[in-house]
Amino acid sequence: MPAPTLADLAKMFDHSLLQPQLTDADLDRGLALAAEYNVASVCIKPYAVKRAAKLLAGTTVEASTVIGFPHGGNHTAVKVLESELALADGATELDMVVNIGKVLSGEWNYVANDIRAVVETAHKAVAKVKVIFENAFLKEEHKRELCRICGEVRADWVKTSTGYAETGATIEDLKLMRECSPSWVQVKAAGGVRTFEKLLEVRAIGVSRVGATATKVILDEAKAKLGG
Repeated sequence: MPAPTLADLAKMFDHSLLQPQLTDADLDRGLALAAEYNVASVCIKPYAVKRAAKLLAGTTVEASTVIGFPHGGNHTAVKVLESELALADGATELDMVVNIGKVLSGEWNYVANDIRAVVETAHKAVAKVKVIFENAFLKEEHKRELCRICGEVRADWVKTSTGYAETGATIEDLKLMRECSPSWVQVKAAGGVRTFEKLLEVRAIGVSRVGATATKVILDEAKAKLGG
């Protein structure tokens, strides 16, 4: 793999603006930062998608949001409606949480249909879907089966976590998810990528996106070491 440029690394970032205490002013500052650093996307609260899409217009930064966040327990029909509203507001990427309880119950048909419904809704609108597993609660067999299902329903990414569980992206899990996912499914790390060195480490595994709140810190460090 060739050495990345600063621009390459910036386009790995989904700048996360999901903390419950963020005000509208905080969100606007986060959007400005994302535009300045030319990241891949801003993952913002659903109510703010329309404003994000407006403020990011004319940039190459995508507006993304979360579906069924953070526990995935919403009725599938609600996830679909939430997806439709987000897409109508200008979202081009959706990060959906699997129904964690159904995964742990082994209700794989339910889980597959839940994911498929959101993926099909997004793809009809030429948008993409990242499927959040919340690995902190899962065993290896759950993660493997979720990767298989995500490949089958043509999800665009598998994602480690919401960032709000006890643990986030581990190197072991990222390797497993890359190994178990077909080539058309990318891998996103969320929770735990907080330094330039860690970013390079997960990139070497095959991670194409990271969800981060420390975007500025990491990319400033990258700029200092890479130049540009």
